[in-house]
Amino acid sequence: MKVLVISGSPKGTNSVTLQSVNFLNEFFQEDTFDTLHMGSQHTKQTSDEAINAVVSSLSHYDLLLFAYPVYTFLAPYQLHDWIYKFKKAVITQASFQMFVTQVTTSKHFFDMTAHRYIEDNMADLGFTLIRGLSHDMDDLLTTKGQNELVAFFNYVKFSMSLGHSLQKSFNEPDPIKGYVHDPATPQKVKSKQFDTLILTDAAETDTSLLHMINGFKSLYPGQTRTININSLRIDGGCLGCFKCSIDGTCVYKDRFDDFLRTQIQSAHALVYAFTIKDHSMGPRFKLYDDRQFCNGHRTVSVGMPIAYIISGNYSLENNLKIVIEARAEVGHTLLTYIATDESPTQDETALQLLHLSEQLNYALENKLVLPQNFYGVGGMKIFRDLIYVMKGLMKADHKFYKKHGIYDFPQKQWKRRFLMDFIGLLMSVPSIRNKTTKQMNQVILKPYKKVVQKAQKDT
Repeated sequence: MKVLVISGSPKGTNSVTLQSVNFLNEFFQEDTFDTLHMGSQHTKQTSDEAINAVVSSLSHYDLLLFAYPVYTFLAPYQLHDWIYKFKKAVITQASFQMFVTQVTTSKHFFDMTAHRYIEDNMADLGFTLIRGLSHDMDDLLTTKGQNELVAFFNYVKFSMSLGHSLQKSFNEPDPIKGYVHDPATPQKVKSKQFDTLILTDAAETDTSLLHMINGFKSLYPGQTRTININSLRIDGGCLGCFKCSIDGTCVYKDRFDDFLRTQIQSAHALVYAFTIKDHSMGPRFKLYDDRQFCNGHRTVSVGMPIAYIISGNYSLENNLKIVIEARAEVGHTLLTYIATDESPTQDETALQLLHLSEQLNYALENKLVLPQNFYGVGGMKIFRDLIYVMKGLMKADHKFYKKHGIYDFPQKQWKRRFLMDFIGLLMSVPSIRNKTTKQMNQVILKPYKKVVQKAQKDT
């Protein structure tokens, strides 16, 4: 596979983000990574000649990979300006059917808006989007971060392979023949390895939603079970009484808390299926969600892949999109795919359901867990501080947070704080500052380069 890397950092080869790409280059030696240092060569790379050269070269690549640090909610100015000119060149000269993804480094402050900026602009040009990787600046220095990077790129390669096969199917006459199986048609034996739960509020009148649910069940290689929350006994909405804060037991006697833990949280994967109502998942799902407060702020479903089957004009529901992404990120569950019935043909909807099925199954089989973005990191920091202050009342949450190391208060990093104080003291001396400024970036990069060198030796 040939990858064109658009490096947006103004630091060029000294970019921390680029070290992650260098690591991938060493680990996946069967692939070719060509890097365009757009950030550090901004004036040169934004000329009409340079932009046209990139556009002309795109047909030689399989993947466009943006690599950049997050600057003030979005990408750095240099990359921003390049995209503006690149879009004009692509629109006037060509149209491309290729894949695009991204790798960013930051402290997770609004990294999701930076990612969305790239996604929206590349979608304008018809590129096929693959969800990017949002890393903390120090993640590459940890084994966990290195494993996440490898898992991410394997996921990218799987998504590209899946995309090619689905496009090939769609170009054939009958792309997904009978995606809702005829009862007389023999079906393959479903794998019982994983428990995949479909949670829905579908009524008999939700014909499109029911059709999609049946289509997914028909295509999915694993076993599924379905729970309709309309059939559950839920005596009322959350009262905010905090009775559950001690041991997780709800004041209601409908035993919803037991049901949540034994029937919902025991699943390996979860698919939400609903029809959009009043710009939301509807009142019944809201009742279900509120009653989950009996589980407090405990992220007990970390790593669980989730997906959505949605009937309605989801593309117009910006607030609902935020809610769906944020609930996945805060819970550190993997949002694999969202299938809707907005497509004008049944075949296109069927292909979305097949995509959902394959992505969900891949995540389960590979135990795929990717790092959280600003929604997840920021949300958990708020909960972390809240629970620590309220630990006397919220005993169940406090016990969970202690056990799982969520109390990762930055002020406990005494060694790092002392080092930063010492460096700051030295840098306050003008003569020292003038001598060390040029060397500072190399000092910062040194541990990252060690990781890349180790990957080179290992391969």
